[in-house]
Formats: sequence, C-alpha cells, structure tokens
Amino acid sequence: MGREWRNWSGSLRFTPREYATPENEDDVRALVERARQTSTKLRPVGAGHSSSPLVRTDGVLVSLAGLPRTVRRLDEPRLATVGAGVPLGELGEALYEAGLAMDNLGDVNVQSIAGATATGTHGTGPRFGNLATQVAGVRLVTGTGEVLEISGRQNPELLPAARLSLGVLGVVTTLTLRLSPTYELRRRNWCSSIAWTLDHLHQLQRQNRNMDFYWYPRTDTTQIRTLNRRGEEPDVTPADEPRTTETGPSHRTIPRHRELRFDEIEYAIPSEAFHACFTEIRHRILDRHRAGVAWRVLVRTCAEDDVWLSPEYGRATTTIACLQNNSLPHEEYFADVEAVFRQYDGRPHWGKKHSLTARELRGVYPQWDRFQALRRRLDPDEVFLTPDLARLLRDG
Repeated sequence: MGREWRNWSGSLRFTPREYATPENEDDVRALVERARQTSTKLRPVGAGHSSSPLVRTDGVLVSLAGLPRTVRRLDEPRLATVGAGVPLGELGEALYEAGLAMDNLGDVNVQSIAGATATGTHGTGPRFGNLATQVAGVRLVTGTGEVLEISGRQNPELLPAARLSLGVLGVVTTLTLRLSPTYELRRRNWCSSIAWTLDHLHQLQRQNRNMDFYWYPRTDTTQIRTLNRRGEEPDVTPADEPRTTETGPSHRTIPRHRELRFDEIEYAIPSEAFHACFTEIRHRILDRHRAGVAWRVLVRTCAEDDVWLSPEYGRATTTIACLQNNSLPHEEYFADVEAVFRQYDGRPHWGKKHSLTARELRGVYPQWDRFQALRRRLDPDEVFLTPDLARLLRDG
C-alpha cells in the first residue's frame, strides 16, 4: 500500500495502492502496460495544487516529478520542449537563461507545466489565453502503452484535445511550448472602492497588458493589480498612489508567493455576462456569507480559444474565483455561489472545487462528444478513468 497523498490545500487526501516515480518514458510505459494487464487504475499527478479529485485513485499514482526536467530550445524560433514534471517557477528561470518566456502565467508558479496546462490554469489579460494555448506539441503514453506525438506536423487534429486533457488521454512526458523573447513587467497594486473599480473595469482591462482585482467582502473594497511593460502604463488609475510597485522579468513579477493555504471555486463566465453575474454574487455574499468568508473574490479575464475542454472555448471570458481559508468550512458557501455561476452559462475550472458531472458539462462544451470519442480511442480499457473521472466525463 502506498503512503497517504495530500493536495496543496489539504482538502484532498487518499492512499493509493502504489506511488510510482518513473525516471523515464520507458518506466511510464511499463507502468501503463502493467495497469492495463491487471485492470488497475492509474493516474498521473504533478505538484498537487488542484483541489478537485482529478488524481484520486486507489490504484497507481504516477508522479511526474522524477521524469527528466529538460528544457531544450528547438531550431524553430521561440519553441522549446520541456519535461512534463518541471515546476513553473523552475521552468521560468530555465527559459529566462535561454532568452525565452511564456506569454502569460497564472497567479502561482508551484504547479508542474503538465498539470497546469492539463487543467486550464490561466492568468489574466483579454489578449491572452490560458496556459494550454501556449502548447505547440505533446508527447504522451496512451492507455495502450503507445507513445504518441501530437503537434502541428504529427497528428495535428488531436492537438485541440491534447493541450488540455485532464490526464485522461495518456501520461504526458514532454510538452513543446510556443514562447516569447524575455520581457520585463512593472507590477502596481492599488486599493480602491468597488464602485470605482466596476465603473472603470472595461478601460482597465483594455488598456493594461494584465489586470485583475480582488474584492474583499468584509470591507467591500478592492485591490487592483496591473502589469505592463515599462513606459506603457495607461492613464486610468485610482486617485491614490499605488501601494506597491515592482519591476522585473515576467516569470518573477506575474506569480505571487502564497504562504496561507486556501480552497477555491472558480467559474469562467462569458465576458458580456460578467457585470450581471458579479452583481448577484456580491449581493449573495454580503447578504448570506459575509460573516463566514475570511478570504477574497478574484476577477480575471482570458481570451477565447479552440481547445476542446477549455473553459474559454469559443468565447471571451471573465473568471470569478471565490477563495476560502482551508481551515474554515467552504461547502455551503461554494454551493451557493455555484448556483449563480451556472445561471450565467459558467464553466468550472477543472482544477478547483465544483459539483458538476458529465450530464451538466456536456451541455456547455460544444466539442464534448469529440473529446470523449478520442478518450475512448486512446484509452480503450479506461486505465486512466477512476470513479471520480467517470462521474465527470462519462455520461450515463
């Protein structure tokens, strides 16, 4: 029996039968073939930052951390192949040394690159997609033990599925990323009223490279955060001076270090529905949950994409995330706000708390059936489909 495994927040705990740390692709193939022959479930896991039960299994939990942490620049400009288990923070430093950078990053950098892309991790900025949109190629071991290359040149029709796959198409061993030359950003933080923030939100989103805001229910105020290249800051800012200012390489200025642990529910809302949805969320929290909510609500934007299981598929998106300290109850609070998110055609973040099953998810993802057909083709024996994932992906 393996040891107990816990996710980052501590809200997900289970004990797999085996905890495996393969050192190369041949090791991964052997694990998949053994699982298939013994009808054992197998789940790949990155850094464990997600709080949804995507990796929970009583079978074999396969850590990507032991795979080679290679970062290899390719001959084609701005492409690099990286090991699946490389943490984003480590990846940022390695790319920086090679003169490259990711176009955008999320709010934290502890995830593995494979885990972050497989769950739709995103940053903010209406011109930028989630991290999966930066994937130009995937190499994985399918449920039959086959090594499959997917890129613009090999099996290109599979790339919209493989970029964000929840780990159910295979165990990813390497990813090829489309990158930018290194760049520096200036981060500025302001405190403001919720009224001013909402009144100027469209301008702030349009004029800043990256912009998001936290709303604090206890005080009904906001913290606005912007990131821009030097000399490109817009004129629209709160009246006060920024609380903090920081300038540096993008991979060091975009993510934030998090000491306190929390659980989170986040839904991607069509941008045109954001104001109505946020207004209802705000009133519901103030009326019902203000006394018990110790954390904040985070609002970000994301560009539309063509990735089949991306929450941003086919539409410009604004995301609303409700956070709660991991030492406090969140179930009633999250269930209440989730009901509002669903009224506005919201799609849940795959790596965060939500209650949806395949029946509800099929109705909000236009390419749902195509993804399921590919999943069955690459994993005919459902080696990667645990009971949790069956509820999430298998309708009926």
